[in-house]
Amino acid sequence: MKKIIYSIFLLSFLFAVSCKKDATLTTLQPVSFGSSIKASATSVALTSKNDSSAVLTISWPAVVYPVKASVTYTLQADIPADTLGSNAWANATSVVVGNDVLSKSYKGADLNTLAMALGIPPGTAGNLAFRVLAYQDRYAYSKGVTVNVTPHPLIAVYPLLYVPGDYQGWDPPTAPTMAALKPQIYDAYINIPAGGTYYFKYTNARDWNHTNYGDAGGGKLTTDGTAAGLQVPGAGYYELSANLNTNTWTYTKTTWSILGDATPGGWSTDTQLTYNATTQVWTVTANMLSTGSFKFRANNAWNIDFGLDANGKLAYSDSPASIYGSNPAITNITVPVSGNYTITLDLHNPSNYNYTLHKN
Repeated sequence: MKKIIYSIFLLSFLFAVSCKKDATLTTLQPVSFGSSIKASATSVALTSKNDSSAVLTISWPAVVYPVKASVTYTLQADIPADTLGSNAWANATSVVVGNDVLSKSYKGADLNTLAMALGIPPGTAGNLAFRVLAYQDRYAYSKGVTVNVTPHPLIAVYPLLYVPGDYQGWDPPTAPTMAALKPQIYDAYINIPAGGTYYFKYTNARDWNHTNYGDAGGGKLTTDGTAAGLQVPGAGYYELSANLNTNTWTYTKTTWSILGDATPGGWSTDTQLTYNATTQVWTVTANMLSTGSFKFRANNAWNIDFGLDANGKLAYSDSPASIYGSNPAITNITVPVSGNYTITLDLHNPSNYNYTLHKN
């Protein structure tokens, strides 16, 4: 009997201890961001000029957890439409910022890449939503902040040659460039003003200490550093080429126009562009029709002309056979609505031939 009473007493004691322990169990205390996250700008227009500059900083307050330990913060970005519903933020791009780090800055090139990866087309303004995740033993989520971002088209990086000459003081560090849009085949448009000898050379560095190309006669290039320079007959806006596969070069003096049934002259009369040596672009203001199309062409002929490639980028339809040949896949250019436009053709950067249409 004593054993039974002792057993009952022992069970009661253990039960009481157990109940007492249950009563002292702690629960996770709620944690949250004390205030909203902030963006350093409400809108950012990106260009190649701010690629290497900080253009946007997202900052946030520290989240305080019960345990004093490091907190890991992750920044998420998405388009606003994907931040709602049952799959909210499921497609977000996430970047682990680090332990106890309370801000993240974007350089122009990085924000440009992010915006296009999330579906904002180049040249088009679109919204990006940002939020922050804090984590220690559980997650805390900030409210979102929205920034309007306009990405710019990515410019490909091509091998370059430099074109120092009498027209610019024979100074390689400040010389215009030629770009190899195809392997070992370089192309450029360079304005050579009146006066001087009209001589120049090609160099593969911004100095005279590496390879430079002079005239071997008969349209040929030589790497003999003592050779004479290449020469054009006089002032003008020239397409220059260098084919290092065959060590040949060419030049073509050009003026530029637009032609097509979107233009005032239709397909029979060129509408001429005017060159501005200060801005290095060709322009014309004309009444254009959205029901037609046009191309840019040199010298009122179809030997050198530009249309659009599959990505909407300005590209050769025709160029001298020794350079690029003819490309039938290139399409014509159109204007979105009929009206008066200022049209600009910019060929000064051989890595990024481009044009603009501005409705007046």
